[in-house]
Amino acid sequence: MAAAAAGGAGGGSAALGDSGAIDYSVHEAWNEATNVYLLVVLASLALLVYARRNKRRIMRIFTLPPAAETPPEPNFYDSMKKIRLRQQLEMYSIARKYEQQQQQPPKQTESVQLSVE
Repeated sequence: MAAAAAGGAGGGSAALGDSGAIDYSVHEAWNEATNVYLLVVLASLALLVYARRNKRRIMRIFTLPPAAETPPEPNFYDSMKKIRLRQQLEMYSIARKYEQQQQQPPKQTESVQLSVE
């Protein structure tokens, strides 16, 4: 029984020694993990503060790419609208010039007649 107790005690001391090594590695891993978590928490807090201060800048970053991808279609249609508008303005100006020429020739002929006489 004493031998069993001695063997048990010896086994117990070996188990204690092993558990001490295990405890040390667990503490070391815990310290490393808490350091990593602490760094993650600090980084996330820093990003949160940065996001609050620069909210407009961040929103501009997220809103521009869709606007940059969509312009080919609207630009095409906008350019077509601008071309059509330019054509309408040109036709209007030509019509106005024609109307002015239709109204002015009697005056021009009078002035020409006056200058000839």
